[in-house]
Amino acid sequence: MLLLSVATPAEAYEVAGGVSLGGMLVGTLPRFAVSPHAALSWRRESGFSFGVDELCSILPGTGKLGVGVYNQMSAAFGYAWKDGDVRMGPSFSVYAMPACGATLCGRVVGLSPGGHAQVNVYVAGPVGVSVRANVDWVGGRSLVLPGGFVAMLVAGPVFRWRSM
Repeated sequence: MLLLSVATPAEAYEVAGGVSLGGMLVGTLPRFAVSPHAALSWRRESGFSFGVDELCSILPGTGKLGVGVYNQMSAAFGYAWKDGDVRMGPSFSVYAMPACGATLCGRVVGLSPGGHAQVNVYVAGPVGVSVRANVDWVGGRSLVLPGGFVAMLVAGPVFRWRSM
């Protein structure tokens, strides 16, 4: 009897999610944001990881312009270890939110490309802290804002489920 064994690379995937609090600077005014997020990532035994992240920032309504939504999706590469991971990559955002320029406030709606970076550190088993930064290019023909950058930084708890 002949036994054959095929070596397969060790891989694992994990699902993570949480809610972060932070701020977003669009135009001239910073805005508070509540940002639920979810991610699906794959990691190799070497530590190399790839992840798809979804972050939906809700900007509570202030004044007559109402609530804003900034939904950002990214595909990022990075490095993972037992108690955390770091990833960076391109992103794509869809938004509808109030914003103020130098002379006018109004609602802006659109699509934007950008970049994403995040660090997750797990301090108590599946419970950890997530810090995310996004920079997007907002262009178009808005009377409120000329084309420019949107920067966002959010931090909060994250929970993960891992397969091994």
